[in-house]
Amino acid sequence: MTLRAVVRGVGHYLPERVVPNSEFEDMVDTSDEWIVARTGIERRHFAAEGQTTSDMAAEAARRALDMAGLEPSDIDAIIVATSTADLTFPSAATMVQDRIGMTGGFAFDVQAVCAGFVFALANANALIVSGQAKRVIVIGAETFSRILDWEDRTTCVLFGDGAGALILEAQEGGGTTADRGILSTDLNSDGRHRDILYVDGGVSTQSTGHLRMQGKEVFRHAVEKLAETAHAALDKAGLGADDVDWIVPHQANLRIIKSTASKMGVGMDRVVVTVQDHGNTSAASIPLALSVGVERGQIKEGDLVVTEAIGGGLAWGSVVLRW
Repeated sequence: MTLRAVVRGVGHYLPERVVPNSEFEDMVDTSDEWIVARTGIERRHFAAEGQTTSDMAAEAARRALDMAGLEPSDIDAIIVATSTADLTFPSAATMVQDRIGMTGGFAFDVQAVCAGFVFALANANALIVSGQAKRVIVIGAETFSRILDWEDRTTCVLFGDGAGALILEAQEGGGTTADRGILSTDLNSDGRHRDILYVDGGVSTQSTGHLRMQGKEVFRHAVEKLAETAHAALDKAGLGADDVDWIVPHQANLRIIKSTASKMGVGMDRVVVTVQDHGNTSAASIPLALSVGVERGQIKEGDLVVTEAIGGGLAWGSVVLRW
């Protein structure tokens, strides 16, 4: 028998404030038509004043626990993927641990920007298959609205806030591709490309900074690397594109999503798309899309799902799992 990290529950949270593209027309030289044509984004959610990343992460965790029929005391670990934690320290994960009333186990953050949730899933999988944890809540949560330059029309229209959570549980499988749970992971990074997507501030530079991006370069790397990592993860699992029921990609840009699916040889009818409603929520985008996909009735038990993401670093990776 083989130990697998199997999805037990999912949940997501979006702030109440919905921001349509039209709100940006009075701020910068842009239009709804321009944003939709280039990104596919129609609206996004922004956190309320005083609402933090850990607030949203905790609510997503509660909803995942409700779906799974579990209590906080049933959880051994929390991993939060975020680049916008409430404080320099402690971790957002320990704040979530406190907010949901979990008094045992351990909690920590992972920072790989938009690829953060994939990296967090891989870490949770390693904890489970090594026997260090039986159940892990993996959360992606961001308040990117706090680090945007509202005078930069190329970036401020792209991002939104939100959180998504997924609970993984150790279960025995037969050691075949028919097993439920995570079947393979593929993680990568290349620090030579850090200047094409970064925030120009931080703790040691004593400034908060704003997000900076070279859009064309990010697009080029994204399409190439996302397809490569997805194929690499499928190869590790002994599977191919024809076996995939759903691709749940990082929701950054509809053109990237379509181009990546095309390079993988997968039709858009097998891709979960939420970017039009959420914008780019960075590490939150994949768990948000997974939760919405389940809510819509798209993703069902037994489906083979591929998640893939790329973010600043550059960091990128993918996970193959059977729901």
